Amino acid sequence: MARTEVPLLTKKSSPSTDLLPVDLHLNRQGGAPLHTQLAEQLRQGVLSGALPADLRLPGSRPLATSLGVTRGVVAEAYAELVAEGTLSAAVGSGTRVPRGAVQAVQKRVGSAPGWFVPPPPLPIDHTGRLPGIHFKTGVTTSATLDEKAWRQAWAYAARQGIRGDYSAVAGEDALRGALAAFVGRSRGLLARPEDVLVTAGTLQGLNLVERLLPRGSIILLENPGYRAARQVFLDSGHTALPLPLDEDGPVISPDLPPAHAVYVTPSHQFPLGVRMSLPRRLALLDWAEANDALIIEDDYDGEFRYGAPPLPPLASLDRAGRVLYLASLSKVLTPSVRTGFLITSPALIPALVRARTLLDSGHPVPVQQALSFLLNRGELDRHIRRTRRWHAQVREALTRELAPLEPLATLRGIEAGLHVCLHLAPGLRARKVQRELAQAQVYVSTLGEYGQDLPEALLLGYGDLTLAQAVAGAQIIVKVLRALA
Repeated sequence: MARTEVPLLTKKSSPSTDLLPVDLHLNRQGGAPLHTQLAEQLRQGVLSGALPADLRLPGSRPLATSLGVTRGVVAEAYAELVAEGTLSAAVGSGTRVPRGAVQAVQKRVGSAPGWFVPPPPLPIDHTGRLPGIHFKTGVTTSATLDEKAWRQAWAYAARQGIRGDYSAVAGEDALRGALAAFVGRSRGLLARPEDVLVTAGTLQGLNLVERLLPRGSIILLENPGYRAARQVFLDSGHTALPLPLDEDGPVISPDLPPAHAVYVTPSHQFPLGVRMSLPRRLALLDWAEANDALIIEDDYDGEFRYGAPPLPPLASLDRAGRVLYLASLSKVLTPSVRTGFLITSPALIPALVRARTLLDSGHPVPVQQALSFLLNRGELDRHIRRTRRWHAQVREALTRELAPLEPLATLRGIEAGLHVCLHLAPGLRARKVQRELAQAQVYVSTLGEYGQDLPEALLLGYGDLTLAQAVAGAQIIVKVLRALA
């Protein structure tokens, strides 16, 4: 059979862009001389940075041919720019953009429409790259990652070939099945692959769930609680009401107002660190059924427990299809894969898939393939066991170093998770302690940043700290608190 040759498509571009990273256009119908036009366009390219420092410009002959002008036009433009210092020329090295010729690009000046309302600051902690010890919440260590297994996972994904279509919006079957099996053995939550929706993390999961709710819904959120979750619902036009907490988690009382949904973190309440008791869990399920409401269960770090007996997820106790279970691989693996998942009633999956389709059409396939490799080979389970031991050691050292502060300060929420809450004695102000610690290059959050009318306390995230960093930071905290007291 004769072989059919398929011609390559010709790339359409300005001739000048084949020689320079800018598009040059000369007006031959009048106006400034051609060499002046060329010099001005090259000058703007240099000043804006489009022609970067040390770039070697094409010779006058090839550029003239590309532009359809005589060589003298290009030579005269080059000579003008060299004379003013915008370009430099030397025998043997050609014409180049000298260092220092690039000026900062001016900010675009303009105005937004009259109806535009600037948003409030993001409710997310940003400590930047300041030197020191950062007790940052919501992060984990990468020191326990098995680099060999990590490389094997991505090599496996690379061997699967490149597909020409979009991924399944709900997630690849292999990953959905692996995640269903994972929550079964790690959290005791029985789920089928078709009950799983792969997401780009918990926040995307919340944005998808929000689209299930009627416009202007009432949402109950823990106070204090996850600020970003609250902002998702507020930005969508819903009404957020505070859900009070005590040592047993959210208070489910007879006077709890009706709502369309409630958002809770029962395994390790964020940020107090308490666990929701089993009677409270059952009471919340009864409340949801009585009020025809959904429960959004964020199990953000449920895999990390230290001596405390596991409590069943709300979703595993749900018999009426009220719970949407959100989880993320950011804490158990790394935030860099930007992958989480949502488990819920089959009746809600089509609406969630529709919302994900309109949002971004699904998750990157190579990421899903690499994660499927880690899950199916047991690598993620082994990683979690290593990481749990790592965090347990850091937590134990932190607890030991801060214990002498009693009764000046009391640690709570130490049974699980990746952060603890240090409650301060009367007379101590968390914001003042925070400022004094920052002077010593130790950075912490305060409980007051996460709600209203809250006790004075510091949040100490230790997920990304080494043992030595945790000890050193705790010693500085002890020193500062004693000095302030």
